[in-house]
Amino acid sequence: MHRSFMTPGIRCAQASTIAAVGLSARMLAQSARRAGLNVAALDIFGDRDTRRYAPLWFDIGGEGLSIDPQRLFDALERTARLPRMLGFVTSSGLEPLMQELCSARRLPRLIGNSAEATAAVREPCRFFALLDRLGIAHPEVSHLPPPDPAGWLFKRADGCGGMHIEALDSTSNKPAANGYFQRLAAGRSMSALFVAARRKASVIGFAEQLSQAAGNRPFLHTGSIGPAEVSPPVMDFVTTAIGAIVANTGLAGLNSIDFLLDGDTVRVLEINARPSSTMTLYETAAPEAWPRGLIACHLDACLDGRLPPPSSPFPAATRSKAGQRVVFAPRNLVISGPFSNACLADPVCHDVPHPGAQIGAGEPVCTLVVTQSSTSAVRDELKRREALVLQRIKTCHEHTDAVISSSA
Repeated sequence: MHRSFMTPGIRCAQASTIAAVGLSARMLAQSARRAGLNVAALDIFGDRDTRRYAPLWFDIGGEGLSIDPQRLFDALERTARLPRMLGFVTSSGLEPLMQELCSARRLPRLIGNSAEATAAVREPCRFFALLDRLGIAHPEVSHLPPPDPAGWLFKRADGCGGMHIEALDSTSNKPAANGYFQRLAAGRSMSALFVAARRKASVIGFAEQLSQAAGNRPFLHTGSIGPAEVSPPVMDFVTTAIGAIVANTGLAGLNSIDFLLDGDTVRVLEINARPSSTMTLYETAAPEAWPRGLIACHLDACLDGRLPPPSSPFPAATRSKAGQRVVFAPRNLVISGPFSNACLADPVCHDVPHPGAQIGAGEPVCTLVVTQSSTSAVRDELKRREALVLQRIKTCHEHTDAVISSSA
């Protein structure tokens, strides 16, 4: 299939178009613009940088931080009429709607996994049975409430970002039909991004997942650091596991696998059957390895059945490391002009809210993306930059005539 490309940032009537869809579409829109594609963004925020990458934006927000299905389907029907529309690509937040999106009429085509491939890795009974059949280790799972809830988690099968994970206690009464129970296990939370086509897969890289506890949610996703270096046995195990899962499910395009790493012991947690936010790490740390962005790899795999060539640089070998962290609001905020402008001018600040946006305590304010020479330096820089944004919140919202320099 022929697809024309253009210079990022310039809308071109001859370029192909994709719709980037999710709770936040900025990551996909940014990568697509790097590939020279026209972008229509469908999300719940419409952040300033999202609108920069995708001049055509549709609000699909529902109650709170959720997607309204009717608004989503109406917006997708409108994008189907755009010129040279290739289809739509999803990020997080659409897991509960994937079956409908795969079967609905009058929508652009979904560029990603089929309904059957998604169900094979997202339906707990099927996925963990597949892992057992393939001999791939995972933490103990139960589809019935455990007699003693101590040390157990409840996970909704259609959730994302750690919002679907809750710690069980003696008063918990969770319906197993909506998810499953998983025993806590030791290890660092890790992921591997991979691209799949025609039942084969190529691993892009490994990353460490960052999380924090929030109320009864012990693993709220806050970011990631990578490319992470892992031992040869771990690399071989995860690569083999991904290959076996892809061969048995037919996953296509960009996907990621989450796992716990305890020494060299790997226990698989889940598959995210869509492009993962960790793609930002590889595009940032090794831009020369992905000159058209990773969304181009996704399109090549899904539309043409092509994987990256074996000679593509493996990002873990690069000297740079990248990290991303979501900054959450310390209190209820109405975003001021000075704060929004300062964030927009800050090159490490992304997902920048518009002046006047109302953000509740504990909701995301922006995303920080940094590069450094080592993982420890990335951690330090993320902490420094997060402190700067929190100080910027305090200063710009208590004294709206004050703007904190983005280079501070």
